[in-house]
Amino acid sequence: MKIMLPESNVSTPKPVSQFPQLFSGMLALAIALVGSAYIAGNALKSLRSNNALTVIGASTRPIRSDYVIWRSSVSSQQTTLPLAFQELKRYNERVRAYFKTQNIPDDAISASAIDTQPIPEVNSNGVQTGRTIAYRLVQRFEVRSKDVDGIGAIAKSSTDLINEGIPFTSEPAEYLYTQLSQLRVEMISEATKDAKARGDAIVNVSGSRLGAIRKAETDVFQITARYSTEVSNSGSYSTTSIDKDIRSVVSITFAVE
Repeated sequence: MKIMLPESNVSTPKPVSQFPQLFSGMLALAIALVGSAYIAGNALKSLRSNNALTVIGASTRPIRSDYVIWRSSVSSQQTTLPLAFQELKRYNERVRAYFKTQNIPDDAISASAIDTQPIPEVNSNGVQTGRTIAYRLVQRFEVRSKDVDGIGAIAKSSTDLINEGIPFTSEPAEYLYTQLSQLRVEMISEATKDAKARGDAIVNVSGSRLGAIRKAETDVFQITARYSTEVSNSGSYSTTSIDKDIRSVVSITFAVE
């Protein structure tokens, strides 16, 4: 007896030609190339029609601080003003003696008026009782000098006074550069030349050339620690390092001929 199997309705898949996919890919690439050429052509056409080009130029120079400001203070707190004053006087004399041993000239040192701060009594509820329980006196010093390295080193080693039990507070030295006025003029000129070189490279592609400057704007200067990438819209001036970088940026609009 023969058993007849039903015929299968599933047909064997036919190989699909790769040509349509390849053609589609080549067509997309061609469209992209044509589009890029169209955009570039329009950009050059716009450059010619506007007859102007705005370019950013920059100039960076390394500088070394030539002036230092170092601030410090000494304080005393006692139950009465006379006791606080006498103690502060001893501390003051010791600090000045320390400055002298470090060869800091007297004319480089200035001292502020003594700051007197009454310390009020506070009860257990955190409310002042109106009674003064102590007085805190503060004497501040400021050293200004062109000896950048010397004063900077003294500022870092002034903890010797603290080791003696003197309540001495030293702030980080501030390092400045005093020749910025002339340097700014030179760097704006360099940044403008940089903008001109960049502009020439752009218009040469279109067969044009740069003409006169129509508009010029200078950005704020950035004075940062060496190799720092810090920038600020309002400009920056780092005083924490002796070695710095100064950067000038300009925006120049040239006529295009």
